[in-house]
Amino acid sequence: MVILHEYPLSMVDHIGFKEFVTDLQPMFKLVTRNTLKSDIFKIYDNEKEKALKITDKNGSRMAITTDMWTSSNKKRGFMVITAHFIDHAWTLFVYIPSPHTKDVLVNVLVDCFLEWNIDRKLSTITVDNCSTNDAMIRLLLNKLDTSSLMLDGSMLHMRCAAHILNLIVQDGLSLIGDGIEKIHDSVIYWTGSPKRRQKFEENARQLRVQCTKELVLDCKTRWNSTYLMLSTALIYKDVFSRLAKRETSYTCLPYDHDWEVVKDIYGRLELFYSVTEFFSSRKYPTTNMYFSLVCELKIALNECSLSSSEMISTMTESMLAKFNSYWANVSVVMAVSVILDPRYKIKLLEFYYPSIYGVNSDLEIEKIKNLCYDLLNEYGDVDESPVDNEGSSHMPASTLNQVAQIKFRLIGSMSRFDGFVNNSSSNSKLYLFAI
Repeated sequence: MVILHEYPLSMVDHIGFKEFVTDLQPMFKLVTRNTLKSDIFKIYDNEKEKALKITDKNGSRMAITTDMWTSSNKKRGFMVITAHFIDHAWTLFVYIPSPHTKDVLVNVLVDCFLEWNIDRKLSTITVDNCSTNDAMIRLLLNKLDTSSLMLDGSMLHMRCAAHILNLIVQDGLSLIGDGIEKIHDSVIYWTGSPKRRQKFEENARQLRVQCTKELVLDCKTRWNSTYLMLSTALIYKDVFSRLAKRETSYTCLPYDHDWEVVKDIYGRLELFYSVTEFFSSRKYPTTNMYFSLVCELKIALNECSLSSSEMISTMTESMLAKFNSYWANVSVVMAVSVILDPRYKIKLLEFYYPSIYGVNSDLEIEKIKNLCYDLLNEYGDVDESPVDNEGSSHMPASTLNQVAQIKFRLIGSMSRFDGFVNNSSSNSKLYLFAI
């Protein structure tokens, strides 16, 4: 129970918990926190031994993702290392001593790989997009046997799509920072006390604003929370204006121009928000499922860059520059995963690449084909290992529903893709008939 729900070890000393256990069974003797800690380590060692047997038996490569977080109580840094492979997935938590330099991170990763005997089974390592991680991967390649990696390690480094998307949008939003900052300050002001909240709600009722949403403050490191803050604030625009006339201490009301710019950009960011929510889902956000979403983002940015609004075009150019640097690094891996999806195969590339690469689309598709051949040859050199289907999982209905609910543009793009496939098939039949 403590492991499952992440309860503190001190729970066994809580008076309320002791009374609860006594009421259930007066004869039961609670363990001490030290005994509880010892039992948890025994469970960990037992589970680790079972996991090692699985990794030794399994012949597939491991895709690694890492992230850093700091514990709230002791302010200690930890790296979470997650290994994904064809049949199972598990999560490892490793304490990282400060400072979190590239050398420290590399040593922790290498030690972890060696401990779990997966240093020769790596496929990719996905990390946040930052200079420290870039340097870490370069050092890691020097410490690993690159001959055991896919294509000598050329595909090892992957950048986190969700983190990149956050950086891209933050880059664009920085250009309208003044307007967003005023809305941010306004939300802080009117949620600062119960009395102010009540006054805000009363004025909203007087203006008959039909909305049950409460004002929500954003987290500046997560752009999608900024999007949610703007979506609610725009609904209550007239309420803010009304209150500015009645409350002399409220001095951060956005100008009309700020509201217009925010409204325009908010509408254009709706697609980005939907994709961010999908990227952030905790179950099965696999590459083949979001390749089309990334392509749609690329096309949407290209369209926005042609906007007659100087503000929109300037913002988009900044976002495009960052997007293109990400796309150049990971698009090939995403394209391979889509080709292996029987719903799409190479047809999805033929559908999207002309819109992305223009006259160079055939050349780019040929590069992906050659990469597929290289990977096929490399996997052909590996002895086949029996696949253990125990623990294999299927995509849950909730995830399929989430994909289906991605905004109308994405649904429309798949409809256009279906038409593209049908037309391609018809042309092929006519050609064969003519021959």
